[in-house]
Amino acid sequence: MRVADQYYRTIWVDEGQLPDVQIIDQRYLPHEFHIETISSYKQMAIAIKEMHLRGAGLIGVAGAFGVYLAYRDAFQGNQPMVFVDGAIAEILNTRPTAVNLKWAINIVCSRVASGLTLEEKAHIALDAAKQLADHDAESCRLIGLNGLPLIEEISDRKKGGVVNILTHCNAGWLAFTDYGSALSPIYLAHRKGIKLHVWVDETRPRNQGAALTTWELLNEGVPHTLIADNTGGHLMQNHMVDMVVTGADRIAANGDTANKIGTYLKALAAHDNGIPFYVAAPTSTIDFALAEGLGKIPIEERSGNEVRYVRGLYNGNIVDMLICPDNTPAVNYGFDVTPARLISGFITEKGVVKPNSDAIKKII
Repeated sequence: MRVADQYYRTIWVDEGQLPDVQIIDQRYLPHEFHIETISSYKQMAIAIKEMHLRGAGLIGVAGAFGVYLAYRDAFQGNQPMVFVDGAIAEILNTRPTAVNLKWAINIVCSRVASGLTLEEKAHIALDAAKQLADHDAESCRLIGLNGLPLIEEISDRKKGGVVNILTHCNAGWLAFTDYGSALSPIYLAHRKGIKLHVWVDETRPRNQGAALTTWELLNEGVPHTLIADNTGGHLMQNHMVDMVVTGADRIAANGDTANKIGTYLKALAAHDNGIPFYVAAPTSTIDFALAEGLGKIPIEERSGNEVRYVRGLYNGNIVDMLICPDNTPAVNYGFDVTPARLISGFITEKGVVKPNSDAIKKII
């Protein structure tokens, strides 16, 4: 996608034998654009856990590159296989809610089994990670194609009027290798000349909507407006939203969906006002081993300081500012679960799928 008219992916490697991994460090956006070099599995684990990068698809691809770096670390440091096993377990434990992490790591681990030496396994893991990055980008491109008719239908119904779409958190290209999930159909519709406008939830406490989604939309020239998280219900009641599209971090086999905290409330408001609520995600986000999501999907609990402090630009510097009395306790659940009954459909790379077990099972 575009950054100041230059093409980037969120994660990549340069040419050469067993290269370092490059990522866009999202902690500094939207105020500064930084590229971080990841040169060990430990650095990748930190980058995932501390959200230098985030988003279901990107977490999975980063985990795949983390496995590659673990084998490279072992090869270059003359470490035993137990070192690699411990490194992979550490990467797996960084973000418990997003199922793409386990999915991608399992794929890489299955492929390296054919390698005879640590060096050979590192090369195999690198190739597998690059293929997963390409697969992630292609899946998101197809999500855009499959979601486009939903926007076109609303545009036709409004006789070419502006289609107002509300989204929560960031499910754009920064959350994947490229294109994004929830934003992929929006980008495609915009490039086709469809009139649209995006309501962007700020998405407290880390403000991924305010910091990342707005930055993406500005780079693409998509009309948008930033809103406080609590504004969505009011907009829906007053006929200012035509559809809601979010991403997902894990989808259970019955369609229950974990996504950034606050998604459930938007789904309730959409349901109450008869507004379609779609979840855009690649099929790698579906956890077929999990029959239902309510009470079953592990919900990551992060540091309360993410609630107590807000990050922003002050006198030209990026700073964290305390917004409550010092020593105030805070709880910080990273995700909530939206029941399948509130979801209109899943926009996947394989088409738009109904939110029930039978329909989801057919896309395996």
